Amino acid sequence: MWKQARPYYNCLLMTAPNFSSVRALIFDLDGTLIDSQRDLIRSVNAMLEEMGREQLHEDTISAYIGHGAPQLIGQALGQKASEEERRRALQFFLGYYEDHKMDSTCAYPGVPEALEELASYPMAILTNKPVRISRRILEALGLAKYFRAVYGGNSFETKKPDPLGAQTILREFAAAPPEAILIGDSEVDVQTARNAGTLAAAVNYGFGGSGITGEQTNFFCYGTEIRSTKQRKRMLILRRGSRCGHGRNVKDVAHLVIREH
Repeated sequence: MWKQARPYYNCLLMTAPNFSSVRALIFDLDGTLIDSQRDLIRSVNAMLEEMGREQLHEDTISAYIGHGAPQLIGQALGQKASEEERRRALQFFLGYYEDHKMDSTCAYPGVPEALEELASYPMAILTNKPVRISRRILEALGLAKYFRAVYGGNSFETKKPDPLGAQTILREFAAAPPEAILIGDSEVDVQTARNAGTLAAAVNYGFGGSGITGEQTNFFCYGTEIRSTKQRKRMLILRRGSRCGHGRNVKDVAHLVIREH
């Protein structure tokens, strides 16, 4: 059955999970809650310049984001780079990015308001970004107060999509996998949810959302209507807005809340 949604809300419920049982929310960071793309791209190109390499197009770098800093730098340098070059490049990148992490980075419009609405839920950040930088960005944006746990790509022996980080959060929150939703913008996030046994929610903005289909998730955001087999489902929804003052509009910008329809 199709039901017309409010003008700026949109979602597609692919299956019928019990949203009333959700007790914990796990968020990706880059491309989901914050728009950090420009600062990351500039930092990668600064590294390439430092290493005497040609700079890369922003779309190329953007496609590399999401698997952690070592893989980002390795892909930017190319397969012929030596281990010593990768080590020096990563060291430079992390130092440069630390100094420039807030040049353009901001929360997507609606994110602070959404997190405030969700404040009664235990929430965590699980990102492949280094944890110290992640925490500093959250603090700078005034978002750190909403999260009981923040884990990064160097918090565990493995990174997403390995489920270790999500499993650790579930234990800390005393939540079973079906009682949690992992929200992200990339296939890495969807696969992490699958590996951990949680519900998966994908946004169709950010750095990697365009490659995700609704069939991969319990919940996928698109269009301006709601498809549901039953009325009055508790659903995750997205609010539309504009991108952080970059001069372009982006449809479906983050305002993630749980709401009765």
